[in-house]
Amino acid sequence: MYHILVADDEEQIRRIIRKYAEFEGHTVTEAKDGMEAVTLCRSHSQGSPDAFDIVIIDIMMPELDGFSACREIRKTSNVPIIMLSARGEEYDKINGFELGVDDYVVKPFSPKELMLRIDAVLKRARGGASASSNANEVIELGRLRADITARIVYVDGKRVDMSPKEYDLFFYMLKNRNIALTRERLISEVWGYDFYGDDRTLDTHIKLLRRSLGPCADYIVTLRGVGYRFEAN
Repeated sequence: MYHILVADDEEQIRRIIRKYAEFEGHTVTEAKDGMEAVTLCRSHSQGSPDAFDIVIIDIMMPELDGFSACREIRKTSNVPIIMLSARGEEYDKINGFELGVDDYVVKPFSPKELMLRIDAVLKRARGGASASSNANEVIELGRLRADITARIVYVDGKRVDMSPKEYDLFFYMLKNRNIALTRERLISEVWGYDFYGDDRTLDTHIKLLRRSLGPCADYIVTLRGVGYRFEAN
């Protein structure tokens, strides 16, 4: 079972999430604004018995908005974060993903879907942690060098910084290079869910990934009506 921090200035939203989370056996801690969320994350630091397994945080909050709160949380913790917003603009999603947010849910949302997304995010996060014990795996393709085990990427000898989900998407595509990957497969394998996946989330991460890869961006080929392929010999 999970310990979930829910940060939202709307009491009704917090109450609904708590109701569904506790029904599934999870423990919920509430925060009414961004400042309180940051303070709680610091006092429930990772590794402690009462640490949070995941944070659900709204963008528009008093004291400290969700983006600023995520930025502060990321300074000391890599706890998975799902961002809530009443807006679905691409700019907001890109901003959140660049800060290391794991998923983005637009209000109004289905509480049941949110619970599924929480499960998916945590399964992927814990799966990635266990995979780090594997033997070191390095792939070099022209101007690109990727140390998959260490999660380090170099382009033209310079280290490239990516968000956690960008790394997940990049390494999955890299391992399956020269294979046509459908949108459904990418969402299922990288985000851990299919029906509840959002194609726009995938497209946004592809755009961010291409920007991060710079001169190697054309390795990612769009297959119209199908998905994407990481094309490299």
